[in-house]
Amino acid sequence: MTKITFEEALEDDDWGLIVDKTGKLKGLFIPDGADEDDVPEEIIQLCIRYFGIDPEEFYSDDDENPTVH
Repeated sequence: MTKITFEEALEDDDWGLIVDKTGKLKGLFIPDGADEDDVPEEIIQLCIRYFGIDPEEFYSDDDENPTVH
């Protein structure tokens, strides 16, 4: 089996989740040209549902657009 790097597995506009060996979310790979304000709602919901991320961490008090802090 040939190993490829994480970045080699991604297309230019792909997002990626980085998970440690225990299943804990370690980080979010953001594609070039995007920033934390562009995180797709589906990824936010996945992080909330499966990794127990507090949804308030994604939303500012005066804005309904998702952000990662």
